[in-house]
Amino acid sequence: MKNSTTQKTVVGIGSALVDVLVQLTDDQLLDNFQLPKGSMTLVDADLSQKILDSTKGLDRTIETGGSAANTIRAIAQVGGKTGFIGKISKDEMGQFFKNEFENAQIQPHLFYSQIPTGKAATLISPDSERTFGTYLGAASELSVAELSEDVFAAYDYLHIEGYLVFNHELIEGVLKLAKKQGLKIALDMASFNVVEANLEFLGHLLDEYVDIVFANEEEAKSYTGLEPEEALRKLGEQCEIAVVKVGKEGSMILAGDEFIRVKTPQVKSLDTTGAGDVYAAGFLYGLANGFDLQSCGTLASTMASEVIQVLGAKIPESALKGIQQQIEKIHG
Repeated sequence: MKNSTTQKTVVGIGSALVDVLVQLTDDQLLDNFQLPKGSMTLVDADLSQKILDSTKGLDRTIETGGSAANTIRAIAQVGGKTGFIGKISKDEMGQFFKNEFENAQIQPHLFYSQIPTGKAATLISPDSERTFGTYLGAASELSVAELSEDVFAAYDYLHIEGYLVFNHELIEGVLKLAKKQGLKIALDMASFNVVEANLEFLGHLLDEYVDIVFANEEEAKSYTGLEPEEALRKLGEQCEIAVVKVGKEGSMILAGDEFIRVKTPQVKSLDTTGAGDVYAAGFLYGLANGFDLQSCGTLASTMASEVIQVLGAKIPESALKGIQQQIEKIHG
């Protein structure tokens, strides 16, 4: 049964990961392991461990990760009604992920694997750019056969991370189930190298299923070959709402003939981990609450600007009061 209250609900699906956040002193380690700066590279368990072993002695913390998971957690932080679909293991990392989400009032739809819970070595360069060496672990075993239409029945929006496009059968199966239940589909393109490796399939998804698409300028260029504004128009031909983020220059939104520019607060960036995920959270929270597109973009930019001032992809508690005040102002 669909939510009948004014606030609509958002479910995310993606890789349930634990991020190991490491503050690098230089980029030598990226070169050593041939990790393209700013990208997400899939690694096996052995290489994942080697990367983390090589960071011993550097500042590190752990938190829940995964692109869609970050988005759902941020929506929940500002009071949105959410759920998350993913796969973990009954190990320490998996229990950490589950506990964190339950404590955040997120409805977990979690499945279990015999292989370890996935983890991402999140390598933060001195200029705040982040690079991921991701071992998917249990997350790689999520299958559409484990899901049913019933999982989606209580939700209005499905947010799906672009990293899942490596698994064509899963992503298309999930989108078919969600569409049968009438959900609006939001897709974040996730990473330029993911886009480059899946151009044709992404085009198919945008044509057939996706209603809302998020891309940064690199991802948009990888997909269309065009500069941000032209890329936005191309994406807008395929989806109801297209968003292209251009870093410090803000973002652009296109919905039919409605074109909107959104400025971003100018703040000192410490770590860009999860900035795009949290932008999507603000935007989807706005849509779920009936905000106009300008307000959705403004809230999204505010939330993203808060998360880049701290390590990791979680909005700091100290910023939530100000965000809530902005939400109340939009609500009028």
